[in-house]
Amino acid sequence: MRRVPASLIILGFIVSIVGIFGIAIITGFFPMRDVLTGFYTFVFALVIISILAIIGAVFLGMFISHRVFSSRDFTAFEEEMLKMKNDIGTIKAMLEEKEED
Repeated sequence: MRRVPASLIILGFIVSIVGIFGIAIITGFFPMRDVLTGFYTFVFALVIISILAIIGAVFLGMFISHRVFSSRDFTAFEEEMLKMKNDIGTIKAMLEEKEED
């Protein structure tokens, strides 16, 4: 059985706390009567959402780049370019033979 990394546990704990805090605000457990409290809550939520969006974008980018680079097959375009390179090499060799004659 694999161990869960500590960083994943900490991140899950932070996300859970933020989620509980958000639900408490929505349900009215923390009343938002003061304008500054609402502003600070908005800034706090904006910062947390921004951080989570950046983390998500990094993981998504890592996933996509891994999928792209782990593929070992050539694309159709790359195969066609390799065939053209071989054709050019063949034509070049034929021209060199004719120049020698």
